Amino acid sequence: MGKQRRKEMQLSKMYSIRRSGFEEDHSQIGGPGFSRVVYCNENGGLEGTIQNYADNYVRLTKYTPVTFLPKSLFEQFRRVANFYFLVTGILAFTPLAPYSAVSAILPLIIVIGATMVKEGIEDWQRQQQDHEVNNRKVKVHRGGGIFETREWKKLRVGDTVKVEKDEFFPADLLLLSSSYDDAICYVETMNLDGETNLKLKQALDITSSLNEDSKFDNFRATIRCEDPNASLYTFVGTMQFQEQRFALSPQQLLLRDSKLRNTDYVYGTVIFTGHDTKVIQNSTDPPSKRSRIERRMDNIIYFLFFVLFLMALLGSIYFGIVTNDDLDGDIMKRWYLRPNQSKIFFDPKRAPMAAIYHFLTAVMLYNYLIPISLYVSIEVVKVLQTIFINNDVHMYDEESDKPAHARTSNLTEELGQIDTILSDKTGTLTCNSMEFIKFSAAGTAYGRRVTEVERAMAKRMNGQDHFDQNDNDAYSHLTVKGYNFEDERIVNGRWVNEPHSDVIQKFFRLLAICHTAIPDVNEETGKVTYEAESPDEAAFVIAARELGFEFYKRTHTSVSFMEFDPKSKQNIVRSYELLNVLEFNSTRKRMSVIVRDDEGKLLLLCKGADSVMYERLSKNGRQFEERTRDHVHEYADAGLRTLILAYRELNDKEYTEFNEKFTEAKNSISAQRDDMISEVTDEIEKDLILLGATAVEDKLQKGVPETIDKLAQAGIKIWVLTGDKMETAINIGFACSLLRQGMKQIVITLESPEIIAAEKTGNKNVIAKVSKNSVQKQILAGKAQIDAAKSEAYALIIDGKSLAYALNDDVKNEFLGLAVGCASVICCRSSPKQKALVTRLVKEGTGKTTLAIGDGANDVGMIQEADIGIGISGVEGMQAVMSSDIAIAQFRFLERLLLVHGHWSYRRISSMISYFFYKNIVFGTTVFLYEAYASFSGQPAYNDWFLSLYNVFFTSLPVIALGVFDQDVSARFCLKFPLLYQEGVQNTLFRWRRIFSWMLNGLFSGMIIFFLCIKALNPDSYGKNGKTAGMEIVGATLYTCVVWVVNCQMALAVSYFTLIQHIFIWGGIILWYAFLIVYGALPSSISTTAYKVFVETLAPAPTYWLVTLFVVIASLTPYFSFKAIQMRFFPGYHGMVQWLRHEGQTDDPEYYNMVRQRSIRPTTVGLTARSVARDNNLYNLDRHL
Repeated sequence: MGKQRRKEMQLSKMYSIRRSGFEEDHSQIGGPGFSRVVYCNENGGLEGTIQNYADNYVRLTKYTPVTFLPKSLFEQFRRVANFYFLVTGILAFTPLAPYSAVSAILPLIIVIGATMVKEGIEDWQRQQQDHEVNNRKVKVHRGGGIFETREWKKLRVGDTVKVEKDEFFPADLLLLSSSYDDAICYVETMNLDGETNLKLKQALDITSSLNEDSKFDNFRATIRCEDPNASLYTFVGTMQFQEQRFALSPQQLLLRDSKLRNTDYVYGTVIFTGHDTKVIQNSTDPPSKRSRIERRMDNIIYFLFFVLFLMALLGSIYFGIVTNDDLDGDIMKRWYLRPNQSKIFFDPKRAPMAAIYHFLTAVMLYNYLIPISLYVSIEVVKVLQTIFINNDVHMYDEESDKPAHARTSNLTEELGQIDTILSDKTGTLTCNSMEFIKFSAAGTAYGRRVTEVERAMAKRMNGQDHFDQNDNDAYSHLTVKGYNFEDERIVNGRWVNEPHSDVIQKFFRLLAICHTAIPDVNEETGKVTYEAESPDEAAFVIAARELGFEFYKRTHTSVSFMEFDPKSKQNIVRSYELLNVLEFNSTRKRMSVIVRDDEGKLLLLCKGADSVMYERLSKNGRQFEERTRDHVHEYADAGLRTLILAYRELNDKEYTEFNEKFTEAKNSISAQRDDMISEVTDEIEKDLILLGATAVEDKLQKGVPETIDKLAQAGIKIWVLTGDKMETAINIGFACSLLRQGMKQIVITLESPEIIAAEKTGNKNVIAKVSKNSVQKQILAGKAQIDAAKSEAYALIIDGKSLAYALNDDVKNEFLGLAVGCASVICCRSSPKQKALVTRLVKEGTGKTTLAIGDGANDVGMIQEADIGIGISGVEGMQAVMSSDIAIAQFRFLERLLLVHGHWSYRRISSMISYFFYKNIVFGTTVFLYEAYASFSGQPAYNDWFLSLYNVFFTSLPVIALGVFDQDVSARFCLKFPLLYQEGVQNTLFRWRRIFSWMLNGLFSGMIIFFLCIKALNPDSYGKNGKTAGMEIVGATLYTCVVWVVNCQMALAVSYFTLIQHIFIWGGIILWYAFLIVYGALPSSISTTAYKVFVETLAPAPTYWLVTLFVVIASLTPYFSFKAIQMRFFPGYHGMVQWLRHEGQTDDPEYYNMVRQRSIRPTTVGLTARSVARDNNLYNLDRHL
């Protein structure tokens, strides 16, 4: 910056935050919530060290090296299935176990270990990020006016630090001074709130002179302030310095993780460190979201537990009865169990105790009904599915260089079950890239360009675009971003020839002055660009520049611009003294600046929403009001965003009184501070003179109408929740085909004569009662209208005031019933809280899956409230993205995300879980039947390691491949036949009927395998030597048949084979044979019943191979026959689409169109439904003629 730049900057009144003393009541300081005391620049002194404040080390990891093992184990065993396997694993070390302890514990260790490794890797990555942040360097005052470099983690409360340009602030700092004389600095807060615009901060006057290292040698001060809290935008405190006290405000607070911009350096005192900083206080975990499938899966696990305990109980009762009858005098019915010599387990004299022990044995034996690897397999599959989403090139936006990014892997299958989408408008359906296109000044409308909405309106009225195609070129030859204005009466200085050129001049001056934009002049080209707080504001400043009023310089006491002077016909430089900025917020809906022009006049320049500006006009300032109102309505009909521009002159006395009150209100630290400021500004922002209105266009994003059309064909309902005016929202609705000509609109507003009369009384209770009754009547009338004509398409449009009453507890269900019956819903003038409440109402009231999509901080509530939140990484920063589950760059990518990835993920996860239960029930059935065959003696059918490795090795990989790679139809067919998506919405693949059908399939397959093997192998001789098949042979044969059946069943269920699936399916079978050979070759003390059973007994016997072949065919025939008959004679919609692919009927236009037509319904929204409705109207008209 240098000395020259420092000289340019003088003490500012820009935000009226000058501090001259401290006279207000500070009763809060020192009380609860305001007890923090900071001794500045103590450098380890006694007073500074006795405060037990947090250090600046930040740890955002879930675990530490010490806590990883216990916490991770606790997380794993919170799952009931894992806890069950832990209990059975512990019981395996007792004599009750039907298998060895090692074989029981090893699979659990593998599954838990895999999950813990995944958790550990994720946490290690977080730890690496923590390490990088904590070891950043900053200059810290060590004493004697000398600053040394120190790591962030070593900072302490009270330290004085020096932060240089483009560095992050290491903690929450109190700004003391900067490289500017008036102690201001520019801060970028993207990491905090996602906003890219720069914020202005300014230190107290009293510390602004501390702008060199050496001046801090003797600096001492005491700060008393609020305790650590999460509020980013508030700060209350006092500084005692040089025996005076000064009030502190958020204007002096520099927050950790924000960045210093456009300023050489700043000095600050550390106020909050580490986990006390506001950014860390805000870093709460997002709401925990679990998919519906996952919740139902838990219920299935509980059901299987019930079945397992019921089987164990019934078996134990039977075992107890039989054991009690085993010994009849000297006659032993089951002599081979030696009941006369038994100790407890088979002791007829202690049959009840034997039954209890058997129950525990059976609980361990039947645990193979519960798939031990289910949870970890699903986690692996979901992570891989998110990788596919993140790497889909069809969801990559080249312009912004942003791909899709799934920020959580828990909800991929939910993407395939969306019933309702709740969408923001600005920045989501539209670009949030504003273009100045029209304006009204002195009652005359200017601007020749045609908006997209006007084109849509023309098509709606006439069936075709009646605008000249040359007008369409308005969007194709833009050279200036943010400016799309053309009117020969105004451009090139011709405005001077207009009847009210003086008003137009004031209008353009207001655009050039009334803002908080920061100019950036390119020293080489001289071109000026702007850093603005919003796209609207940037468009206004750019428009003023392009029309001859170029704002090019801002100091903190002045704004300078160059304008065309009608008298001298020359460009002249004007500089206005900037006295105050009255900032815009959502409550005020306006902003003003107070300036002194070069002639010494005091001017208040104001721009704001029409809803608050008209009432502030003076009687003499309404000359152009009627025509301006008409123009504003026209602009709203054209889908444009409008602001009213007005001004007034002030006298010195009036301004002095205002400035005293305003300064006092700004310096206040009471709870009523904002109300005091609002009251003062209301007094000055009145008696305004109307200049005109601006109109900027926020164009629709590319592909929005087509995307809405496809989503509507998929049966997804679309609601738009916007803060815009009703007229603007309605016309955007028409432009993107959410509304269409002929669709009946149910409009709920509070603009009836009855409401207006009640508002004139001023009685809030009366107004609320009358308004609520009116909303209820309109809702009931709307429901009656829908019930009377259910074949018609309806649209519900409701404004923010009405919505406040519609969301009352005793009205909201009626409102929801009306909204659900409509094809589209548009909520206008909605606040962020209302957006979240509407989302919650739809989610809880319908019980269906909801998706919220938005791009701004005002959308965070609804994004977090919905089942799935989608953030658009647009121009409003990253706050919506940071709160979302999945981030995309454009609304149009939602089509592929839901109809392709959502459909695939839902189908894959549903099929995968169903198959998991199927294969475990097949296995569990054979275990149970064998134990029953062995008189419920607790004898397992299989070798210990056969039991243990079934879920882990021989059958788990194919099911993971199914969950990752299977495609029932291609992506192209998913988009061509969007009605396929209804599978997920209606949950056809994971409803109880389908789950039980898979379980029954597993039960029947297990029974077929068991009985066919037993009958085939017993009691006939097995080998050439005449020996019969013993338990070892029967068990190995049963196991072989199970492995073959479940893997071949997988092959039948797979719709799309990949090389990996072939390897996993057939490789699982080969792995079984390889294991049988290798394991059987081990010493008999290790391999036990499997010792050389395959090489010496099974492989040489033709019976083994024949039984395997016959059993596999017999077990799969019922499923194959059922699917073949269903597909051939009773195909569902999904089956018909698959026929198109497999039979090559895509070339048969008649069949193809018949299948396509089922997606198209005239009662929905979208381009296609609009076309169908128009054709139907023409058809009905022809019939009447």
